[in-house]
Amino acid sequence: MSKLSVGIVGLPNVGKSTLFNALTKKSVPAENYPFCTIDPSVGIVPVPDERLLKLSAMSQSQKTVPAVVEFVDIAGLVKGAAEGEGLGNKFLQNIREVDAIIEMVRTFKDDDIIHVSGKIDPISDIGVINLELVLADEETVTKRLGSVTRDARSGKKEAMLEEAALKKVEEYLKQGKLASEAGLNEEEKKIIKGLQLLTLKPILYILNTSEAADNVADEVAAKIPGRFVKVDPVFGTGLDDLIKESYKLLDLITFFTTGDSESRAWTTKRGSTAPIAGTAIHTDFKDKFIRAEVIENDKLLETGSYSLARAKGWVRTEGKEYVVKDGDVIEFLI
Repeated sequence: MSKLSVGIVGLPNVGKSTLFNALTKKSVPAENYPFCTIDPSVGIVPVPDERLLKLSAMSQSQKTVPAVVEFVDIAGLVKGAAEGEGLGNKFLQNIREVDAIIEMVRTFKDDDIIHVSGKIDPISDIGVINLELVLADEETVTKRLGSVTRDARSGKKEAMLEEAALKKVEEYLKQGKLASEAGLNEEEKKIIKGLQLLTLKPILYILNTSEAADNVADEVAAKIPGRFVKVDPVFGTGLDDLIKESYKLLDLITFFTTGDSESRAWTTKRGSTAPIAGTAIHTDFKDKFIRAEVIENDKLLETGSYSLARAKGWVRTEGKEYVVKDGDVIEFLI
């Protein structure tokens, strides 16, 4: 599976860099992950998973390799980014390149750290960030509609379908709403995927609470317009929750391989069949797949070994159509 990444976005002085540094302190050796980058703004962070640790202990594995999430530290946003203010276009392009967005807002008061708007108002900050993303998408959609409409008028079916999807999105963007609220079906999402619309990406909100200062996190929690996690990057609280939620945000699940040499957590998209999931291990697995031996991790841990699990009939043989479940332990046969 190609790498997936989460971009950390926020206004200046909200603690983005502190969060990124706290996350990357947990980062893993690059040699285990062939897609790794040496870009200083990218961190490869392990996903905490007790299931992997237990499997590794059971197998007495020499090596334990976790699943990871790639976090990208994106330059601070300023009001007017969609019109090119601040780093403007570069900032927006960096967001286009990630698969999901973390929006970090500050909920703590600290006279030594000036807030860009002069007051602590996380709901307003979210509004500022999302409006910039909406304005950028509106420009993209309007531009694309200009060329698609001509083809749609001439009766080209694909153009007519794209025009309909874009008009649906445009209606929401003009109201200042995110494209993800437009209720697109999977086919419509596929049709306009190439536009890389910012507000179609899944968003997780991070409330930077700072335990050492007054904060308004509890007051605003009910008004946050989506999933959120409270984090104090200075004290390191909430980081594991953030990593796990980011993994879910990307719609990823974990399956395992385990043995005396290595226990490893592998990543695949939810809903993947066994041959597709197997490509996480090696691209040949897709075409050369014959069958897979599968057992739920808790069943394997209950017996304590593959041989006992097989004796109980708990190891199943699955074919190409099998949809991998989160927590499966799999042996691929090719």
